[in-house]
Amino acid sequence: MGVFEEMRASDGSIRLPYEQVAAWLEATGEANLRQRQSEAEALFRRLGITFSVYGEGGDPERLIPFDLIPRVFGAAEWRKLSRGVQQRARALNAFLYDVYHRGEIMRAGIVPESLVYQNEAYLPEMAGFDPPGRIYSHIVGVDIVRTNDTDFQVLEDNCRTPSGVSYMLENREIMMRMFPRLFAACAVDPIDEYPTMLKRTLQEVAPPACKGEPTVVLLTPGPLNSAYYEHSFLADLMGVELVESSDLFVNDGLVWMRTTRGPQRVDVIYRRIDDSYLDPLAFRPDSLLGVPGLFSVYRAGGVTLCSAPGSGIADDKAIYVFVPEMIRFYLGEQPILKNVQTWRCALAEERDHVLANLKDLVVKQVHGSGGYGMLIGPHATKKQLSEFRTKILADPDAYIAQPTLDLSSAPTVTADGIENRHVDFRPFCLVGKQVRLAPGGLTRVALTKGSLVVNSSQGGGVKDTWVLSE
Repeated sequence: MGVFEEMRASDGSIRLPYEQVAAWLEATGEANLRQRQSEAEALFRRLGITFSVYGEGGDPERLIPFDLIPRVFGAAEWRKLSRGVQQRARALNAFLYDVYHRGEIMRAGIVPESLVYQNEAYLPEMAGFDPPGRIYSHIVGVDIVRTNDTDFQVLEDNCRTPSGVSYMLENREIMMRMFPRLFAACAVDPIDEYPTMLKRTLQEVAPPACKGEPTVVLLTPGPLNSAYYEHSFLADLMGVELVESSDLFVNDGLVWMRTTRGPQRVDVIYRRIDDSYLDPLAFRPDSLLGVPGLFSVYRAGGVTLCSAPGSGIADDKAIYVFVPEMIRFYLGEQPILKNVQTWRCALAEERDHVLANLKDLVVKQVHGSGGYGMLIGPHATKKQLSEFRTKILADPDAYIAQPTLDLSSAPTVTADGIENRHVDFRPFCLVGKQVRLAPGGLTRVALTKGSLVVNSSQGGGVKDTWVLSE
């Protein structure tokens, strides 16, 4: 069975969700598409939609390549995806509450205690604490791949600070600006309510000490962070203050923001900095990015941190294996979305299988992200295979492996014309008093022919994602 094509069925016919897009492509022609592609890139540059890659020379603020041809989901496809993502977000939050309280899933023998309590993402300081609404991960990004007409599989979960939603919104803005007639012809569900949904979600988890309208801020490490554009973009769209640590201080058991009108009380902090940097009094004493005393105010119910410190245990790649069991254990439901088959190198039998089949597998660091620390066996050299074999044997707990999936492909504008490139998908699920999901997400595309690596830090690009109305 070959790679599943998003636009065409196996018999070469156009799949129903893509009928209007296919007609548009034919009417527009390759030459015009390339011209419009250049116009889109100029728009992105003018609007300042950039990202940076640490440790690279050259342009520190470069464009993520944007492809004009949208990725399209039909209404029925989206219903399944939406239900599956929301189910997963609920289960992951239930797991987080459990591991910081009674640990019932460990007592039941489903998740090994060592994977939780010996994990660097587990924060003992959070044990016994109830965050507002028992919600730990308020924005859950779920990375999804498609391998055939009916199957969507989850590659990994992102429960800390999943990035990329600014590109979801800006991709749509650019497409609507450039191709208004195409939008008129296609009934595409809007995503422009996402910032309102995000702000509402954050307000819904205000701390017990908040008595009136909650004041929300977005805490950023600052302009040198690779996702700073997204931080400022989201703060602006939500109508909340973008703050750095120097803008906040703790006094009288509360968190305050310095303003030109004097100190203002802060109730909810959407933080985009890592756990260890949040509070130099509680975690890393050398942190200049955090607010001294912040964690003690959080524990006392004076402020809410989104996401909760310690949420990273739920998106650890070794924990990922158990999410389908979490869904059954906490929700009493069958998983709607499948996991990708995964081997844990920490287990001798599974490690032996991985080492025997290294050239055919994808190997990932348990704590890795952004496409770094990863081996794609079929594309690896003998030297790379040998190096990874040594790494796995030296520290088997640090690695998992998965089959090399034939990720679905979608039509993409390339230097050689319109060609299929592999894609994945990250929807953003918001968890407050309600669980919300905007009808869309971030489609990432591997622009290099044959490549399966879609991460922007590794040369991938992005597409607008369309969900068609009923």
